[in-house]
This record gives sequence, structure tokens and C-alpha cells, in this order.
Amino acid sequence: MGHDGAVTHILVVDDDRAIREALERALTLEGYGVTTATDGAAGLEQGRAAPPDLWILDLMMPAVDGLTVCRVLRAEGDRTPVLMLTARTETSDRVAGLDAGADDYLPKPFDLDELLARVRALLRRAAPAAETSGAVGPTIDVDTLRIDPAARRAWRGERELELSKTEFDLLELLVRNTGIVLDHPTIYDRIWGYDFGPDSKNLAVYIGYLRRKVEVGDEPKLIHTVRGVGYTVRAD
Repeated sequence: MGHDGAVTHILVVDDDRAIREALERALTLEGYGVTTATDGAAGLEQGRAAPPDLWILDLMMPAVDGLTVCRVLRAEGDRTPVLMLTARTETSDRVAGLDAGADDYLPKPFDLDELLARVRALLRRAAPAAETSGAVGPTIDVDTLRIDPAARRAWRGERELELSKTEFDLLELLVRNTGIVLDHPTIYDRIWGYDFGPDSKNLAVYIGYLRRKVEVGDEPKLIHTVRGVGYTVRAD
């Protein structure tokens, strides 16, 4: 259920029939309302006719792919959470999905429990964002980095950062714990509500992408890796 009591609507767009049907069954059993589309063009048409609460997009589809759909949504100002499914294992493909505006990605083949955990996390973070968007409130500052948790906005100096829901939540968690090293299980639990295990590259991809946005040019490094442990924010 959504925060207003309505059934949460998820739109699954994937050209693989087996995956489409498996996701529809699993999500329906979890109580979500599910519609499906076989390609990006059909997905956009359905999404505009009945806007979903969450998109699950396959990255690689013939004609209109998931990257294109995501870019179109973001260009239109649609901030609905997007979970991107990627068939490839290269980090560049995952980053491409994030660069297009996706909030999270999940490489195939995936475990259904992990997918459901990602869905719950995205929907949980989307609800407070809708309720608190508005005027700038009290901020948290580290060096020249400033975040406004209520409005979910962040700046480095005078430059406002364009962050996805997941990126903002990760940055906020690190900033609220400035100087404290957060280990991988703690971050996974707080951001995704699910520990993806020691072999997952998910967190490293997000940290790398967040650094590209927070630390531009000659700006001092703020996000630090503590090898074998985790990550911390501190001003050098």
C-alpha cells in the first residue's frame, strides 16, 4: 500500500517474457499493483496514461531501451523512482543507468528477495521526499558541502548537486556520521534494508558515482575509503 492507503502501482518494462512474468507474479504476491510492457515505447505510453509509483526498466531493449525511457522521464521532470535491470556486468553499464537518472540498478541474474528489498527501499525513500519537498530548511555542513535533509537538496559551495534518491540518502547518511567510518553492512542496511554480501559491487559503484558529483575539479576530497572496512566523510 502507498502512504495514502492506495495500492502501490509498479510498471515493469522488459522484452524478456520470462522475466516480465516472474516479476509480475512476485510483485503481485507482495500486494503491489503491476502492469507490464514489452518495450520502452509501450512503457512510456502506459506510464503516461497511468503514472506508476515505481518503474522497473530493463536497460537493454530493442528500439527504445531503458536508458532512453529514463532520460525522457527525467527530462520531463518526472522524479518517480526507477530501478534499472542490467544484463551486463561491466561497471560502465551500471554507471550509464545512474547517469540516465535511475535511482538504483540490479544486475541480472538477480535474486527475487533482493529485488523486492530494492523495491521496498525505493518506495520507502520516495514517500518522505514527496511529503517534505519545498522550502530550504536547516542544513548540515561539512567543509563546503551543505545538505538540506528536509528539501533533499545538496550543494558544494554555490553549485547545487543533481542527486538521485539513492545518492542523496547515501550522502546524507555519511554526512550525518562525519568522521565516523561506516562499514559496508551498516550502509547496506540503512540505505537498502538488505545486505547484498561481500561480493556485491553495488556500494562501490554508488560511492564512485557520488564522488564524481561531490568532488569536481580541484575541490578537496570529502568521501574517503577505509580499505577493508567502509567509507567516511571528513574534511582533510
